[in-house]
Amino acid sequence: MDINKLIANIKKKIEKNVPLDYIKIEDKSFIHKNHSGNNEGKCHLRILIKSSKLKKISRIDSNKIIYKLLDNELKKSIHSLQILIE
Repeated sequence: MDINKLIANIKKKIEKNVPLDYIKIEDKSFIHKNHSGNNEGKCHLRILIKSSKLKKISRIDSNKIIYKLLDNELKKSIHSLQILIE
C-alpha cells in the first residue's frame, strides 16, 4: 500500500474512534532502511496524539486502544509503531 494512503487511513481510523485534539503521523522507515530484519514493504511509523481521554488512562491501556484500532494495518503494512500521547 502507498505510504500516504496508509497514513491517511490510519489517521481517519483514529480520528473516528478516539476523541483527540491533534494527530500527526510520520513515516520513519528511512531510518531503518539498511537494518537487518527490516521487512520490505512494511513501514515504521511514529504517531503523536494529543488527547485528554488517552492522557487520563495508563500508557499501556492507551496503546492497547491504538493497537486494536490498527490491528489489520499492523499485520499487513506496519513493521514498527511508536505511539506518543500528550
